[in-house]
Amino acid sequence: MTSATFSDRVETWRAQGRMESFRGHSIHTFYRDGTGPLLVLLHGFPTSSFDWREFLKVDTKRSVLAFDFLGFGLSDKPRDHSYTLSWQADLTEELVLRYGNARPVHVVAHDMGTSVATELLALAGELNFRLDGVLLSNGSILTERANPTLGQKILKGPLGSVATRLMSESFFSHQFRSIFSDQHPVTDQGVADNWALLVNNDGNRLGHKLVSYMTERVIYADRWHGAITNWQGDLRLAWGMQDPVAVPEVLEGLLELHPDLPVTRWEDLGHYPQIEDPPRFAAAVDESMAASGSPL
Repeated sequence: MTSATFSDRVETWRAQGRMESFRGHSIHTFYRDGTGPLLVLLHGFPTSSFDWREFLKVDTKRSVLAFDFLGFGLSDKPRDHSYTLSWQADLTEELVLRYGNARPVHVVAHDMGTSVATELLALAGELNFRLDGVLLSNGSILTERANPTLGQKILKGPLGSVATRLMSESFFSHQFRSIFSDQHPVTDQGVADNWALLVNNDGNRLGHKLVSYMTERVIYADRWHGAITNWQGDLRLAWGMQDPVAVPEVLEGLLELHPDLPVTRWEDLGHYPQIEDPPRFAAAVDESMAASGSPL
């Protein structure tokens, strides 16, 4: 496997974390001790926990756990693995048990991470930790209402494995830039850093496997949609309304499943609110944790 050349920004992020072992694989894990319950941050596809870097510069006091799912970022990227969301949920539970110190947990999830979060909701009665609250942001949970990117469609199709060998940085850059709002575009540095994390350990060759979460969202729709409908704890939504992927129709569909869910709508933000405007995202997290009885 080929290791990428990282900027000082990524190297600093790597140095702030450590490698944890889970079922024979190394997982890059960031943990910061602090006040209150454990805030668990779940990232999306095709990026990594690096997505939370700027948010964590705003939210400086809370106890936080953020990690790269297997196949992403600085974690291992085995070629022969079946990348199921249930596996990633098991990883989440294990890391929470290692770092949580029996504290209650508040999950903030983005994109693919929202489906890991809904699996945790479905497992809530079986989890070995107390799930106090969940905040879901810009995830295409209702696939029939979402608008996948061209890259996702290609990777999910019959030529997905071929497409991974042809993916270029310029194609990634075009796709990645297109899902940010016009008012808050991603920086050139942001594109370069995320491309380096993607290609690290040949992760760009796994896209057709990693994108299988989209199929799982169809297969397990009843389970995960039911978990949202039936969840009696604190559950909130925070949405960048200019998202061209997890479009506003997805948000409205979630409210049809659970009409009373509190929502924060950002009319000028796109798919990555936590990157586009970290202070506003941090305010939504503060509100979510306070509502679940988990203030600083």
